[in-house]
Amino acid sequence: MKKSLLFFVCLLALPTTKAADYVYYGFEPAIVTNYVAVKKKMGYVRLTVELMIEGPNNFEVVEHHSPLLRDAIITIIGQQPEEKIKSIRGRSEIQRLCELKVQNLLTQETGKPLVKKLLFTQWLDN
Repeated sequence: MKKSLLFFVCLLALPTTKAADYVYYGFEPAIVTNYVAVKKKMGYVRLTVELMIEGPNNFEVVEHHSPLLRDAIITIIGQQPEEKIKSIRGRSEIQRLCELKVQNLLTQETGKPLVKKLLFTQWLDN
């Protein structure tokens, strides 16, 4: 009992840091694009994308650049082969590629990456 009470008191004594405030920006409407499928057949993907933005003050900046970001995401997905589109590992690679591209574009445009994380919240492929 004394050990757990002492542990609890030590936890309370640790300095606390304020967690960064994040806001989310979702692309509307959902992104629909083609990808390269096998046997010269065209496949398509419909997905919703959310951007985790550092600080509520940056929301309007990201919203202003959303057409550029949307185009970059569509371009990356359109270049992916079917096996990447249809696999979970491939999707996570695509997500990471899109996240890095969005951060690089925002750094070029604003001087800061502004986006902490890019999330695919819905993914439908055919």
